[in-house]
Amino acid sequence: MPIPKFTTLMVFPLLLMLAGCDATPTATVKEAPKPVEAVTGQSALYKMYQVAHSGWAPDAQVLSCISVHLAEVPQVAGKAGAWQATFTSDSLGKKRSYSYAVVETEGLHKDVFAGQEESWSGKQGQESSFLIQAASVDTDKAYKTALEQAGDYDKKNPGMNISFLLEKTPKFPDPAWRVVWGESVGTSNFSVYVDASTGAFLEKMR
Repeated sequence: MPIPKFTTLMVFPLLLMLAGCDATPTATVKEAPKPVEAVTGQSALYKMYQVAHSGWAPDAQVLSCISVHLAEVPQVAGKAGAWQATFTSDSLGKKRSYSYAVVETEGLHKDVFAGQEESWSGKQGQESSFLIQAASVDTDKAYKTALEQAGDYDKKNPGMNISFLLEKTPKFPDPAWRVVWGESVGTSNFSVYVDASTGAFLEKMR
């Protein structure tokens, strides 16, 4: 017996609805953001130098570089969540500070950010800048060298922040990383100088 035409028209949409119910919806899975990671001093210094060299002064040299600990970034030995560096220019007679941070935070922008120019009277004493190639030893290696000299101090003060300061002082022929047990040089009572060119231990400060 032939199926009435109107019956066919009613059944066909029903079949389409049933087929749609059986289909499994495709869920869109978003990848979780990668956790922020601290970086070494040399890595941050080169990022800041590239911006200073290309966008400010082709003759830019390093005057100093210092670590900045961020609460949002897990601490890792030899690394920090942010760094600040100052560069000089003989041709301009100026110095300029830059910062690099792995996250946007209060007082610091993410990535490289340039500060204001300041007057600079040339290389003398603590104001002696140097070629970036002289900072060939990174902070993770400098930390390992300093830790070998820390001895009982590190054992008696576990979990302290380790800070870093790169500069060229009159007491050493090469620029040096000062590895500081504490938040800053001014508040610390123990630090170790490591040659930033050779990686050699230079001096302990108490």
